[in-house]
Amino acid sequence: MALQAGDSLTTNNFGIQIDGVMVEYLQEVSSLSVEQDVIESKQVTSSGKHIIAKLPGAQKSGECTVTRGATQATEFSEWIKKSVEGDITGARKNATIVMMDAQQSPVKRYHMRNAWCSKVEISALKAGDAAALTEQITITFEELVIE
Repeated sequence: MALQAGDSLTTNNFGIQIDGVMVEYLQEVSSLSVEQDVIESKQVTSSGKHIIAKLPGAQKSGECTVTRGATQATEFSEWIKKSVEGDITGARKNATIVMMDAQQSPVKRYHMRNAWCSKVEISALKAGDAAALTEQITITFEELVIE
């Protein structure tokens, strides 16, 4: 059943695309954020009244953290590897977090331009533990476009 006007998305159905290709379904996306400068303009009218206006300035770069099961998904792993090895030219990709409805149809996208992996952290390794191994990857990007 398709979403109706006013329906909220669930938070459990999403993945990541790199250069337009779906490469991984993720366990978690957190701290997806971007900030914009605020320009304050102060003027005085001809009658002496002070006017303050706030205007949008330049968008700052942003970042997010994704958690995935430690798998052998080659495209995503190669992207991480290029970043970690310092191949920033090869690592800069356009990445998109894609939100999907219950029928796996994309309904919202967060496009991250010139994204690369700035941090990789694996979950704790414990002898005898039956938990799945996960990786947390911090993705840094230059611009966010919401569609």
